Amino acid sequence: MKTRDTFAKRKEAAEAARARLVEKFKTRPAADDPAVVARAEERRAIAEARAERAAIRRAEEEKRQEEARERAAAEERARAEERAAQEAAERAAAAERERAEQDRLARVLADEAERKAKRDARYAARKQRVASS
Repeated sequence: MKTRDTFAKRKEAAEAARARLVEKFKTRPAADDPAVVARAEERRAIAEARAERAAIRRAEEEKRQEEARERAAAEERARAEERAAQEAAERAAAAERERAEQDRLARVLADEAERKAKRDARYAARKQRVASS
C-alpha cells in the first residue's frame, strides 16, 4: 500500500501545481496594464539602445577597416614608387656602365689607331731611309 500512498501524494501534488499554474495564468495582468506597458516600453528602449550601440560599433569597425585599406594602399603606392625609383636608378647605373664601356672601347680603339699610325710612320721612315741609302 505504500506505493499507492506515494502515487496518490504525487498525483495530488501534480494537481495542486496545475491548479496554481491556472490561477497564476488567470491572475496575470492584462496586456494594456500600465505596468506591463511600462515594462514593454523599457524592453523596447533597451533593445533600441542596444541596436544603436551595435550600429555605432559597426560604423567604427567599417571606419577602421577603411583606414586600414587606405594605409595598405598608401604603403603599396610607396613601395611601387620606391621600386620604380630603384629600377630607374638601376637603369641609369646600367646606362652609365654601358657609356663607360663604350668610352673605354673608343679609347682602346683610338690608342690602337695611334699606335698603328706611329708604327706605320716608323716603317715609312725606315723604308725611306733604306730607299735613300
